[in-house]
Amino acid sequence: MGLSVVIPVYNEARCIRETILIITKTLEKSEIKDFEIIAVNDGSTDDTTQILNECTLTFRHLEHQHNKGYGASLKTGIKAAQYDIIATTDADGTYPNIDIPKLYAHMKDNDMVVGSRTGKVVHIPWVRKPAKWFINKLANYLTSTKIPDINSGLRLFRKDDCLKFFKILPSGFSFSTTITLAMLTNHMTVKYIPIDYMKRTGKSKIKPIRDTANFIALIVRTILYFNPLKVFVPVSIFLLLASLGIFVYSYLALPKILDATVTTLFIASIQLLAIGMLADLLEKRSK
Repeated sequence: MGLSVVIPVYNEARCIRETILIITKTLEKSEIKDFEIIAVNDGSTDDTTQILNECTLTFRHLEHQHNKGYGASLKTGIKAAQYDIIATTDADGTYPNIDIPKLYAHMKDNDMVVGSRTGKVVHIPWVRKPAKWFINKLANYLTSTKIPDINSGLRLFRKDDCLKFFKILPSGFSFSTTITLAMLTNHMTVKYIPIDYMKRTGKSKIKPIRDTANFIALIVRTILYFNPLKVFVPVSIFLLLASLGIFVYSYLALPKILDATVTTLFIASIQLLAIGMLADLLEKRSK
């Protein structure tokens, strides 16, 4: 039950040293006897590389020659980790890394433990809140689970469990969202522990419009991968109701029934339902 802490780093010269220091002191004072800290420098162009090379703290330093993305950095660190329990966190000083031992204590009875940004102090930019709310609601529906925080960067899980989903885990910011959905749709236990979320040091690398669209597409794609009926059935029912609605409206209000439109929508609803059932059958057989 050792712990490997993986920190993706990209242009975080202002705070990476302090982040590693806090984690190191926290783990040294904790009951976790075996641990390591892995900083994955994702092709930084500021002074991050120099700071990591000069840092006297004990940690492993891995390098990407060019920027590959948040998820790609996590994958590099996870593959290199020597302990079974993986903790991921950000380098920007937003997450309370002093809570890592508290989250670690819950790993005995859970497959993943997530630091949910629902504590007393939560600094999430207002421009990101509407998209975050919508994404959470969509994920809650598609997984039939209440998810307090779908993409928190502070989380712990087992390396072997993560490796099972490696082929679908993306290289971008949606890594955290994908592994959450993958575990929930595979009926694994995920526990959420409320944490604070501080204002970040430096400039955020998230692009709200582009990344929100990517998150939504990723949620739908991931659910299609593990539970396709959750997507196909609602769309099929919507088309069926639309065809019935148009039939009734045209019968009562128009001189002629819109039979072509009604037939097209009805056939489309049946086809989508059949495709969904076939996809669900293939997904079940692949397990």
